[in-house]
Amino acid sequence: MSERLLKYIHMVMLQKDIKSDAELARRMGVSPQTLAGKFGRNNLKESDIEAIAEAMGVEFRIVFFDPDTGKEY
Repeated sequence: MSERLLKYIHMVMLQKDIKSDAELARRMGVSPQTLAGKFGRNNLKESDIEAIAEAMGVEFRIVFFDPDTGKEY
């Protein structure tokens, strides 16, 4: 997983008052070791990211942005 994505996940965790990766794992219904493995392998699937977002109470969206037109796709 890119460091940037992990940074965004931790930023949302702070905003949602999720104090640790272990608490996020508990909300996801997985062990802290399982979540740490997903973070460490650098290969999160879209379904993993969706589960993380759901556990944080947010939506996961992918947006393509065209800086020339200002349009999002």
